[in-house]
Amino acid sequence: PTDPQTPAQRRHRENMGRPAAHWRRLTELQRAAWNAFAGQVESRSKLGQSGRLKGFNLFVKINSNLADIGEPEVVEPPAYPEFGKNPVGELRITNTGGVVALKLMVPSAPARHTLVLGTKPLSAGRSFPGRFTFLGLLPEPVGGFSDITEMYQAKHGRVPVNTKVFIRTVQQINGWKGTPKQTDAVVPIGKP
Repeated sequence: PTDPQTPAQRRHRENMGRPAAHWRRLTELQRAAWNAFAGQVESRSKLGQSGRLKGFNLFVKINSNLADIGEPEVVEPPAYPEFGKNPVGELRITNTGGVVALKLMVPSAPARHTLVLGTKPLSAGRSFPGRFTFLGLLPEPVGGFSDITEMYQAKHGRVPVNTKVFIRTVQQINGWKGTPKQTDAVVPIGKP
C-alpha cells in the first residue's frame, strides 16, 4: 500500500505517539487502573478476530481519539458511556445552478462530538464505499440539517455530477466511539 504522508496522516500519527510516550509518565497505580479496565474491554472485530485490550493499547486509543478532536488527554480510564441512537440521518445532495450542497439530516441533537468521515466522489453505480477520510466534526444543525459542503470540499474538492458520495458519522464521548452510521447519495444534474 502507498503511504502518501498526508498532513492528516502525520497529525494522527502524532496524536497516537504522544500518548504512547506519556504512558511511561503514569504512576504505577494509574497504569494498573488502565490494565484492569482494559481487561474488561473487547476490541472490535477485524476479519473475525477480536480480543481483550492491554492497558497501554486502551490508553493510546482513548487519548489519540481525544487528541484527534482537540480534547485534552486523560490519565484515568473514562467509563464506557451510554451511546444513544445516532440521530444523524440521510445525506441530501442538491445542485442548484451548478452549486452543489451536501447536507446531513439531523432531527435531534447527537452526542457532543460527532465525527464526519467521507469518501472521495465515486462512480454512481458503486455500492461499496472504499476508504473514508476524516472531514471534521458535525456542524451545528440549522433547521434540521448540518451543512457539510465546505468540510467535504476542503478534503475532496468539487463534487462532479452523477458521482456518489458516502458519508459515515460516529458519535464520540470521552474518547470512546459509538457504532458508525453510513449514508450515501448521488450528485444530481443541476436545476436552474
